[in-house]
Amino acid sequence: MADQVENGIFVGGGGREYGEAQVLRPDYANRHGLIAGATGTGKTVTLQILAESFSALGVPVVLSDVKGDLSGLAQAGRADFKLHDAFTERAARINFTDYAYRAFPVTFWDLFGEQGHPVRTTIAEMGPLLLARLLELSDAQEGVLNIAFRVADEEGMALLDLKDLQALLVWVGQNRKTLSLRYGNVSTASIGAIQRRLLVLEGQGAAQFFGEPALDLEDLFLTDAAGAGRINILAADKLMQSPRLYATFLLWLLSELFETLPEVGDPDKPKLVFFFDEAHLLFEDAPKALVDKVEQVARLIRSKGVGVYFITQNPDDVPEDILGQLGNRVQHALRAFTAKDRRALRQAAENYRENPDLEIEDAIREVGVGEAVTSLLERKGIPGMAQRTLIRPPSSQLGPITPAIRAGLMGQSPLAGKYEAVQDRESAFEILQKRAAEAAREAEAAEDAEEQAETVEREFRAGRRYTGGGVSRSSSKPARKRRSSSRSDSIGTTFAKSFARQLGTRTGRAVVRGVLGGLFRGR
Repeated sequence: MADQVENGIFVGGGGREYGEAQVLRPDYANRHGLIAGATGTGKTVTLQILAESFSALGVPVVLSDVKGDLSGLAQAGRADFKLHDAFTERAARINFTDYAYRAFPVTFWDLFGEQGHPVRTTIAEMGPLLLARLLELSDAQEGVLNIAFRVADEEGMALLDLKDLQALLVWVGQNRKTLSLRYGNVSTASIGAIQRRLLVLEGQGAAQFFGEPALDLEDLFLTDAAGAGRINILAADKLMQSPRLYATFLLWLLSELFETLPEVGDPDKPKLVFFFDEAHLLFEDAPKALVDKVEQVARLIRSKGVGVYFITQNPDDVPEDILGQLGNRVQHALRAFTAKDRRALRQAAENYRENPDLEIEDAIREVGVGEAVTSLLERKGIPGMAQRTLIRPPSSQLGPITPAIRAGLMGQSPLAGKYEAVQDRESAFEILQKRAAEAAREAEAAEDAEEQAETVEREFRAGRRYTGGGVSRSSSKPARKRRSSSRSDSIGTTFAKSFARQLGTRTGRAVVRGVLGGLFRGR
């Protein structure tokens, strides 16, 4: 592989008899790419061989393992594998002379912490836009969420995990009249809808995703002792059961890279390559603001040395403005069973640079498993002519590794022990809890003082009766005189006082147990 990699990433053999090397130039690898094709046509293997090649170049890779197959990158292929003869025959046919089996350095990640190091971020880092997308909020509900984030900033309350946001929304609801005067309408219906969505998200296991220690992006840029880039594999087989969480997490990660990395211009090779599998999930029912953000990231993150490759079944899954940013393309077979399929096939063919020796539309329809129509950027960033290409075989194991091997690799990881233990420092939940407790003590002291004053007044009245003082003929008790506070309360204490007044009542105690009891549990 070394000779092939020296001049670029060898993707496969194209042209007549598959003898023309199809090479992805490292200096244009950050111009992004697309891997498309119907189910079972070889997209996963193409992703695997690209990840291998980038790692061999010393470029770290981030990819999601939707089916569990890509964990095989950590193990070398074997001569006793059933496809060994087919692989060696293909390597000879496409003149891949230095084909050999080898393993690659891998770091396993998992949002649920089961098949890899836990991946976490904070509510504040996720931000209201992506969180609203994740919760599928309406415009009015998203507006309330933005108000909650604004108030948290003004009140100095950190939003780290779900319980912080849930407690803050209770606070916003208690102070909705005051907040509405400053920020616009805050309705209890919107707050209730957000709380319900948060409960659903919590039930899907997302509570483990929000918290600390948050992911340090520098840990995605590691290399091994030999200089090979580490391949960061996100276990996504379970995560795919919550497709919106999957898409939102990867978009968050891409956005964080965009906002954090410095400008590097046009490097000789990428600093990082990001593979977004099942890319259609990112754009399904996505609001225009979100699509615009993805387009912005795709346009500008190139100059920060990051290449983004979308993997999906049909190029139509990617909006046209973003599709135009994807310079390197590998199109596996598309099956034209319906009129809609034929239109999609025709449109996919029109996105390639014409080749006088190849009927592109027919080629896309006819290529077999492990074949593709490729167009890779050439000198000065010019799209290469479409070529019918036989994709090279992988050097690592084809298929998943065993749980025991995975556990052993995780134990040897340079990040072992860094993210496993959850941290829970003081944040919005704890701050509001302290305010509520302090207000409860103040209310109790005020009530005791009021009762004491009433006792003194009763004794004074009784004394006057026995000393000949005038006694009212009315048998009704005098109305209790309430004290009015002359203090001007800040927004920060309004919730605590109103909340504390309810603590002494049976209904108030039930509300506290219902709203906050579940949050306090397990602490």
